[in-house]
Amino acid sequence: MIGTMSEALSLLIQRTHHLTSSISSYHVFGDVLKSCAAISDTNLGKSLHCHVIKLGHNSCNFVSKALLNMYAKCKALEDCEKLFDEMTCHDTVIWNIMLSGFSGSRNHDYKVMGLFNMLRVARDPKPSPITLAIVLPVYARSGTLGGGKSVHAYAIKSGMESQTLVGNALVSMYAKFGLVLDASDVFDGIADKDVVSYNAIIAGFAENKLVGNAFQFFRQMIDGRVMPNYATTANVLPVCSALGNAVGYKLGKEIHCHVLRRAELEEEITVINALLSLYLRVGRIREAQSLFLRMKFRDSVTWNSIIAGYASNGEWLKALETFYEFVGVRAIRLDSVTVLSILPVCAQLRNLQVGKEIHGYVFRRPALNGDTSIGNALINLYAKCGCTEAAYWTFSLISRKDLISWNTMLDAFGGSLLETQFTDLVGCMFLDGIKPDEVAILTVVQFCATLSRIRNVKETHGFSLRSNILLNDSEPTLGNALLDAYAKCGNIEYASKVFEDLSEKRNVVTWNSMISGYLAYGSQDDANIIFQKMPERDLTTWNLMVRGYAQNECPSEALNLFHELQHHGVRPDHMTIMSILHVCGQMASVHFLKQCHGYAVRACFEDAHLNAALLDVYSKCGSISSAYKLYRSTPRKDLVVFTAMVGGFAMHGMGREAIRVFEYMLQCGIRPDHVVITAVLSACRHAGLINEGLLIFNSIDDVHHMKPSMEQYACVVDLLARGGRIKEAFSFLSRMPIAANANIWGTLLGACKTHHDVDMGRVVADHLLKIETNDIGNYVILSNLYAADAKWDGVLEMRRLIKVKDLKKPAGCSWIEVARNKNIFVAGDCSHPNRSLIYSILSHLDRQIKELYKSPQFL
Repeated sequence: MIGTMSEALSLLIQRTHHLTSSISSYHVFGDVLKSCAAISDTNLGKSLHCHVIKLGHNSCNFVSKALLNMYAKCKALEDCEKLFDEMTCHDTVIWNIMLSGFSGSRNHDYKVMGLFNMLRVARDPKPSPITLAIVLPVYARSGTLGGGKSVHAYAIKSGMESQTLVGNALVSMYAKFGLVLDASDVFDGIADKDVVSYNAIIAGFAENKLVGNAFQFFRQMIDGRVMPNYATTANVLPVCSALGNAVGYKLGKEIHCHVLRRAELEEEITVINALLSLYLRVGRIREAQSLFLRMKFRDSVTWNSIIAGYASNGEWLKALETFYEFVGVRAIRLDSVTVLSILPVCAQLRNLQVGKEIHGYVFRRPALNGDTSIGNALINLYAKCGCTEAAYWTFSLISRKDLISWNTMLDAFGGSLLETQFTDLVGCMFLDGIKPDEVAILTVVQFCATLSRIRNVKETHGFSLRSNILLNDSEPTLGNALLDAYAKCGNIEYASKVFEDLSEKRNVVTWNSMISGYLAYGSQDDANIIFQKMPERDLTTWNLMVRGYAQNECPSEALNLFHELQHHGVRPDHMTIMSILHVCGQMASVHFLKQCHGYAVRACFEDAHLNAALLDVYSKCGSISSAYKLYRSTPRKDLVVFTAMVGGFAMHGMGREAIRVFEYMLQCGIRPDHVVITAVLSACRHAGLINEGLLIFNSIDDVHHMKPSMEQYACVVDLLARGGRIKEAFSFLSRMPIAANANIWGTLLGACKTHHDVDMGRVVADHLLKIETNDIGNYVILSNLYAADAKWDGVLEMRRLIKVKDLKKPAGCSWIEVARNKNIFVAGDCSHPNRSLIYSILSHLDRQIKELYKSPQFL
């Protein structure tokens, strides 16, 4: 097209050789120069300029204006200024051409202001409304409010303020400066408001977050005589989404209907893109998808909007599918917005392959490869996919690193707990003169808290105070992080000081962090004091307190708080149920457990960890059948669910059932960890499955390529010892690559007592008493072992040692739920109100057992 126009212009220049100095020839030259400006062909324009000079037409004011306009439109500003200086007569049109040419670039803002001041002080010519409309956006863009107000004052003096063109420019200028009241006053003063006037005021209020006012002006426009155009609709649709999802959707549907009634708007792609963006912002995926499929034309904005919209609504797979569809559209190329929209999707899906393909695409295109934002998104992608080295390599290749680059890389090292690399990167930040912001400090604090580096937390705290980052923190985000870090590091005193310092900024997170700190410290009373003082509570607060009481062996308090939570109209979530399940296990209350399970089902909590916790507590409460039913009904079984079921069977001595579940887990392709292997070994030892247990133990290293843990060695020792293979157990224990602890020696000693192996018992006891000297149970077992072999000297020696060391055996305690009442029994305690009835029944049962053993079938 441009080539054809250039040929036509060349032909026209050849014909102008025969033109004389007439008005018609001037108009021909003017038309040709306009065409040069339209195609931005400076070389052709200069050739025509030379031809004009040869013909002597340069003295014509009409031709000179056309030449000046051509240079201005082609951005040949030096030639434009030179021609301007050569011209003897400067009227308003010529000044406007000059101002318009220089206003097209931010680099010449001060030149525009200087030219306007020259024009304003000149007596002739005077600035026109067009002049003011050209210079006012420049004052707004450069942030020169004083200059913009002086132009406004000139407009008032010259009577141009009420003119539509000037008024529109003033509205936009004041809106850009955030002076919406001034913008509104100017708008009211415009005598003949047009569609641009309304677009300016709507866009101005929307930019300043006054969405309600913006929509009021739109309604005023609808009710008046000015008809909205495509720009109005595109401006007002984002305003709808800012009014909230429900209201935004309702208003958006109304505007959509308005668009459908006007064919010219329905064909405008910017309007349809704005509608698409609105539906996605208010979470209406189905409407957005329907609109997208009906679109006749789609540009890059359309595709970017739908991809980013799917991602923002958590529809990661749909976003990726749409991206693949977009890649198939050959007419549109991926731009930076597309790349920045899809990379977080790849990170969320941990789809490293697609991420690498996009990185390759970016790497081959210098414009994209030099984009710092894309580099930052790639760092985040590799970090989320666990490729920290690739993340650092990408970081090192970013030529213009910004603070986000450093913060993203810090977060990557912190997430992988790479202490050395993290520390070195912080040092490099300071060496490069990069001052950490609140985000960087927050990352450092959280990293130090994870590693319990109290000294580093204090150093970071001090830096944040010296650099005023903490003092300038309007929201207590960093303060809350510091409080939480001190609490996690066990320094409750410093956590309390930070809590006091935040007295004027506290939010619910601050109070929750302090409660969490006290509970972790084991101080339920202090946590309760904070809880009672809280001005407002959220569900996290209640969950913290319930879990804190449950984990600190205060089931009654946890239960009371759980009922109080519901009394306040707060709906428990899956975390609340997880916390209270611990109480069900402590109380051994199947009835309360079933209530919690029923609530979880009715609330549609689809959480594998919650199912695993329910399964585990059913097992602990003795209802293994209910546990197995829950296991069977769980559709997506993960390692946690399998572990809970294996542990439940182990607890009930059902070794073969535990092995079957374990083998099914392996068939499902789930890799076992130490916890589930320990659980299945425990099941084997309780059921006396020696060979099966040894096979599973050997598979730890041979099949699963893990090193056995101390607990697993203990299981094997107990497995062999319970089966009477005492010497084999002792030999296994002696060959262990790690030193056995007191529990393993104690297990073997108990087996020696059971199987009356006194000689081996003495050897084991010698090892045990060197490791653990203050456990009364070890002395009691050895004493019983001596007594069983009638070695009374040994018995007396053990009793003497118990007396000398002042060791006391803790009283045994058990409890059971009967008729929804909890009954507690402590050894030697006769305080139960039904003790007479209980002892009478026990005596009766004892007699029945003795009579049964005297019957002929046992003789």
